[in-house]
Amino acid sequence: MLVNGAVITGKGATKGRSAEEVEQIRTILRGRFDSLNAEYELAVAENQKLRLVEIGDAAGDDQADSGSKTAERDAATSLLRTLLDRRTQAEHAMQRLDDGTYGNCEGCSNAIPWERLEVFPSATTCVHCKQNRERRAS
Repeated sequence: MLVNGAVITGKGATKGRSAEEVEQIRTILRGRFDSLNAEYELAVAENQKLRLVEIGDAAGDDQADSGSKTAERDAATSLLRTLLDRRTQAEHAMQRLDDGTYGNCEGCSNAIPWERLEVFPSATTCVHCKQNRERRAS
């Protein structure tokens, strides 16, 4: 099956795949990483601007102003963490592709269904292992 133009099937995405198909997967993951990296860098720059405005504009703030600024800072920090996490996931997927383990679950070593990889190319676990992990976390 196709994952954004790349073929993903069987036990592991790279086993039995041609060099061209593996390169397609790599291109998709590299594009995702580059896009997330650019978004992260932009968010870092915006966060720095926000902090500079905060520092220079704090005189005379009441509690509501202070609370709004804190909420904005928390939202910006949360966005940075999310982008960094997604960028790291894409980087990890590229490493798994290089290692020949891309497309196999890190939990049970079974093939990750192509439907999951199609939606989330950076997936490292099958649906079953992901559900188990989420149950334990809650």
